[in-house]
Amino acid sequence: MQFGCYAQVAKEKLQEIPEIDLILGVNEKSEIVEYVEELNRAKQTTLMQISDVAKQEEFVEFGPITYTEKTRAVIKVQDGCNQFCSYCIIPYARGRIRSRRPEWVIKEISKIAQKGIKEVVLTGIHLASYGKDFTKNIVEDISYDLKYEMNKKEFLLIDLLEEIQKVKGIERIRLGSLEPTLITKEFVMRLSKLSKICDQFHLSLQSGCDETLKRMNRKYTTEEFENGVELLRKAYPKVHLTTDVIVGFPGETEEEFQKTYVFLEKIKFYKMHIFKYSPRSGTVAAKMLNQIDGNVKEERSNKLIEISDKNEAEYQKQYIGKQVEVLLEDREGEYVKGHTKNYVVVKTKTEKELENTIQKVTITGIEGLELVGSLADD
Repeated sequence: MQFGCYAQVAKEKLQEIPEIDLILGVNEKSEIVEYVEELNRAKQTTLMQISDVAKQEEFVEFGPITYTEKTRAVIKVQDGCNQFCSYCIIPYARGRIRSRRPEWVIKEISKIAQKGIKEVVLTGIHLASYGKDFTKNIVEDISYDLKYEMNKKEFLLIDLLEEIQKVKGIERIRLGSLEPTLITKEFVMRLSKLSKICDQFHLSLQSGCDETLKRMNRKYTTEEFENGVELLRKAYPKVHLTTDVIVGFPGETEEEFQKTYVFLEKIKFYKMHIFKYSPRSGTVAAKMLNQIDGNVKEERSNKLIEISDKNEAEYQKQYIGKQVEVLLEDREGEYVKGHTKNYVVVKTKTEKELENTIQKVTITGIEGLELVGSLADD
């Protein structure tokens, strides 16, 4: 083990010393016990590089935290991760979870609304962890123009969403990638009461096999994941669910892959992002035995992509003849294109200047993976 000032400025040199399996900077000394315990739980020696941002008392507003488009703003409200998935370097590179204070977020969104932007997208490295790093003192200190009455000892993501719901001018609230463990009965019950929430959720699955999930150090089972999906589909009948899946994770047998294949056919996501496992230096998974051959990864990836493409095509067909609300965003020649609330791309032919407005469109056909329709008042 090595920590201190030298470790912070000379990490590359220390990587070359085989006896060192944990490198911490000065800022990480107070959390050394947690990191060592996590290392022991991994049951394998791995080089952990902890960047200089790994220890922050709270979210520090560094770098671009908001990306504004014509009709939506993408707002980063959280950074860092405490999950330690065996394939992921993020907890070591980005540090522990840190959340932006809610008053900062609300003030920023209020300013965005004043500019006429109608949709905000909340993102984070591990969005589901928002607010879990707030201490009791920080929570009690929260106060801003909306006069939120704090009668609890915590302020989590659902609390933030309930406050954003109140911001005038914002008509849609979209969420970035979510950890499946966030989807509980209470969360969905409170979420479904918020009219501005977009009924499109990205739940990061990674594998449909419990044995593989365990090696990945994911904190849920396929049964728990499926229960969350059922909660969302019951609350949002038109919900679109997307996910990430890793194929060819170390030790993934053909039987394990088949479990994933069957699970994905059962869940029937609107769209799936398929990734072939790639080792990341410094992670537990990179040193696991039974690394999978590249040709096998390619074959498995293609099989899952076929499921995704089939599902997306079937979902698109369901819209023909139906009327949807579209936030029109950009003009492409004679068409204006935008997204429905559940993030389906729709384009309609019109000469009217309708960008940044929500219009009702009747779907008449499909071009590629885009829906085509006519304006309801044309």
